[in-house]
Amino acid sequence: MAFLPRCTLLRAIKQVHIHRFFATTQKACKEKNYPIHANTLGRWAGIASMMRLPVHEDAKDLDACFVGIPFDSGTSYRSGTRFGPRQIRTESAMIRHVNAVTGASPYESMMVADIGDMSVVPFNVERTCRIIKEETAKIIKDGCRPLSMGGDHLVTYPVLQAMKEKYGKIGVVHIDSHADTIEHQLDEKLAHGTPFTRAVEEDLLDSKRVVQIGLRGSLYSHDDFNVADSQGFRVVRVEECWHKSLTPLMEEVREQMGDGPVYLTFCIDAIDPSFAPGTGTPEVGGLTTIQAIEIVRGCKGLNIIGADVVEVSPPYDPFGTTALIGANLLFEMLCILPGVHYVK
Repeated sequence: MAFLPRCTLLRAIKQVHIHRFFATTQKACKEKNYPIHANTLGRWAGIASMMRLPVHEDAKDLDACFVGIPFDSGTSYRSGTRFGPRQIRTESAMIRHVNAVTGASPYESMMVADIGDMSVVPFNVERTCRIIKEETAKIIKDGCRPLSMGGDHLVTYPVLQAMKEKYGKIGVVHIDSHADTIEHQLDEKLAHGTPFTRAVEEDLLDSKRVVQIGLRGSLYSHDDFNVADSQGFRVVRVEECWHKSLTPLMEEVREQMGDGPVYLTFCIDAIDPSFAPGTGTPEVGGLTTIQAIEIVRGCKGLNIIGADVVEVSPPYDPFGTTALIGANLLFEMLCILPGVHYVK
């Protein structure tokens, strides 16, 4: 009896598994990347890519991609968010392929992949910002929409720089417990509390189309929201969100954003630390996970050009719950991107 070489045999087995799985899906799935099914390979096994998707070297031919930005040298209190992308990927193994509530079928609609992490430099903030801007510009060059995993919130600033060069001024839906509009931190202009101040200075934002949701906590001064107020940002403090659904709020946000390009940025500390303790600067009295999902789903219909989840710090959550929340929010973000088909 002739024996096949081991590599040939493994390829043949893989092809059989793929054929059996794809035979149960819509024809469109055969032409696109699709996450590994748990009945093909258990969730505890395999390479921990985002959503168990194929890993690509770059964003070529992709409609959307997941990319890690493992940088936390901008943190002002507890670091650790450099480990966020890795833990979010691990927890994403629990997430399945379609959105049971909205009917979104992202993998049947778009070509999606995990393109790995940007090679940031923790010893040099300025250089890292240049790298993030350059890498983001490469991703979006041909229309791919990046879904980024931080990293601290400073990483959003160079992403917005790249977005502005391609799309013009950007509208922003910013969910956070902090406004991130401080002038400087310890005399440094680049930190996780300053990204939107720098964005305003560089005229990156369409300020009338910026909303900040979930702000709370004590302040250094009554003037801390001056940047937001002077620029015309809409600020929705968390007290306006307590004990209610945020679906009506998001109807107003959709009207505010209009048809222009919108970037969605979600700092995990917007969610109450009883749900999401793994973050660097936790604030009590925050949003629930249900409200977080309402916000992201409420962005359906907007011209979302990219999104991120930042400030997940695994060392402060040994159970992985914070990263699990982050992974689910990124899936919800994928589901509301333009071009996604909905099946009811």
